[in-house]
Amino acid sequence: MHIQIVAVGKLKESYLVQGIAEYAKRLGPYAKLQLVEVPDERAPESMSAAEEAQVKQREGERLLSHLRSDAFVVALAIDGRPLSSEELSRQLQDLATYGRSHVAFVIGGSLGLAPEVLARADLKLSFGRMTLPHQLMRLVLVEQVYRAFKIMRGEPYHK
Repeated sequence: MHIQIVAVGKLKESYLVQGIAEYAKRLGPYAKLQLVEVPDERAPESMSAAEEAQVKQREGERLLSHLRSDAFVVALAIDGRPLSSEELSRQLQDLATYGRSHVAFVIGGSLGLAPEVLARADLKLSFGRMTLPHQLMRLVLVEQVYRAFKIMRGEPYHK
């Protein structure tokens, strides 16, 4: 299976880079992982709704340009569907079983995802109602994808 994570912004914190690298290494025997970072738009603290929409639209275009037409797209969205680790594992297993071997997870910038990206998504996934920094979300996501594969294979993983 090919797992792609397409995210707005560049990871800056070394502890996040190291954590993601560790889980990417662990994920290696189960799936091919590709991490794609697209540049974020400069967004001053105070913007009008129209300016915010424009920022999301530009970032959205960049995100969409990296998604394959045959990809099953999972948009991370606070108003998405919450899944347990076991449910995520079953979702990935079902996709693989039915020939959907390319899964792309999309993480927006600080303003969220453009409507066009959400419309392209096959699944909107929520990790809860709390807002998490989008850089930290990458680490959490990679860990959960790794956990999903361990569950799928019936292998032990800490709880």
